[in-house]
Amino acid sequence: MNTVVGALRRNTELGLMLMAGILTAGAYTLAGLGRSASLPANLVPFLLVILGLLAVAHVATRRLAPSADGILLPLAGLLNGVGYVFIARLDSDLAALQALWTALGVGAFVATLALVRRARDIERLRYTFALIGIGLLLMPLLPGIGQNINGARLWVRIGSVTFQPGELAKIALAVFFASYLVEKQPLLAMGTRKVIGVWLPNVRHIGPIILAWAFSLIVMFFEKDLGSSLLFFALFITMLWVATARNFYLGIGLFMFAAGALIAWSTFAHVKTRISILTDPWSVANGAGYQTVQALFAFAAGGLTGTNIGQGNPQRIPAVSTDFIFAAIGEELGLLGTAAVLMAFLLMVGAGLRIAMRVEPPFEKLLAAGLTAIIGLQTFIILGGVTRLIPLTGITLPFVSYGGSSLISNYILLALLLRISADDHARVQAQAQVMA
Repeated sequence: MNTVVGALRRNTELGLMLMAGILTAGAYTLAGLGRSASLPANLVPFLLVILGLLAVAHVATRRLAPSADGILLPLAGLLNGVGYVFIARLDSDLAALQALWTALGVGAFVATLALVRRARDIERLRYTFALIGIGLLLMPLLPGIGQNINGARLWVRIGSVTFQPGELAKIALAVFFASYLVEKQPLLAMGTRKVIGVWLPNVRHIGPIILAWAFSLIVMFFEKDLGSSLLFFALFITMLWVATARNFYLGIGLFMFAAGALIAWSTFAHVKTRISILTDPWSVANGAGYQTVQALFAFAAGGLTGTNIGQGNPQRIPAVSTDFIFAAIGEELGLLGTAAVLMAFLLMVGAGLRIAMRVEPPFEKLLAAGLTAIIGLQTFIILGGVTRLIPLTGITLPFVSYGGSSLISNYILLALLLRISADDHARVQAQAQVMA
C-alpha cells in the first residue's frame, strides 16, 4: 500500500512539474518575443536546464521521500520559474546568478532529504539549532564582515561571497521553537493564577516570549530591519499559539508588538519614513516614496490582463528584481497573473497546513506548522508592503524574488516539509500493518 500511494504521489508530482516547466518555458518565450519580436536564442538550453533541475529534485524526492506530498515541489518549481523569467527579462546578469542560486537551492534540497532521514532525529538538537539560529541572526552585527545595504545591516560578506544569514536563521529557530514548545507545552498551556477572569501561566514560563520579543527588537534596533523583526516574532507567537491553543498568547503578542513598534517609531527616522510612505507616498514621490509610487503605477498599467511579458516598463522601479518583483508581475501579467501567484502561495500554505494537521507526533506537527507559517508570513509581509497594506519592509518573496540566501533556505524548508510528510505516511502505514 505504501509503495502504491508513493507511486501515485510521485507520478502526480511528475505531471505537475512538467506543466510547471512548460509554463516557465512559455513565459520565457513570450518575454523574448515581447522584447525583440523573436524567439530567445537560448530557449532550448534554458528549457533543458529548467527541466533538468526539476528532474533532479523530483528524482531525489522519489528515491529519498517517495510517499511525501506531491503538490509542494511543483508549486515551488512554478514560482521559482516565474520569478526567474521576470529576473531574466529585467537583468541578464542577475538572471545568470539566479540560475546558479537555483541550482544550489536544488542541491541543498537534495542534501537535506539525504541527511535528515527522519524529522524526529533533529528534535534532540534543539539547543544546537538555537545557538546556530541566534548566531546567524546576530552575525551581521559583527565588525568587518557585517554589511549595511540600503540602510539595513542584514548582510555578511566573507571574501567575494555576500549572503543574508537571517534566511537560514529562521529555519534553525523554527526547529528550536518546535522542540522547546513541545517540552514546555503543559506548563505554558495551563494557568497558575487568575487575573481579571483569565488563567495566566507562571511568570517564568513566559520567559521565552520575552526573549523572542527582545531578539526581535535587537534585529529592529541594531540591524534596522522591520521585516525580519516582524517575521521572527510573529513566527514564535504563531507557534506558541498552535502549541497551547490559548488566545492569551496572541493578545500578549499583539501588545508587545505594538509596544515595540511604538518604540521604533519614536526612535528611528527610517521607521517614521516607512509610515509616511504607507500613509501618503505621493508627498514623497520624488524621494523615499518613489518606488512605492512607481509600483502603484505598474499595477494600474497592468489592469486585468497585463501589458504582456516584456512589453511593460517595470525597470523604472529601482528594486524591482528583489522587493518589488510582484509589481513587475502585476504590470505585465495584470490582476489575473498576480491572482495566480497568490493562489500558488495559498496552495503551498494549504498543503503545509494539511501536513501539520495530519501528523500526530507533537514535534513534527509543530515544526510543519512553523515552517508553513514562515512561507505565509513572509509572503504576507512583502506583498502587504508592496501593495500599501502595511509598511514596506525589505524581505524577499519566497522562490520568486532574486536572492541566493532566500532560495537556498526556502528549498531547505521545502525539503523538511516533505520529510515530515513522508514520515507521517510511513507511520500510518506501519500502524495499519500492525492492526491487520
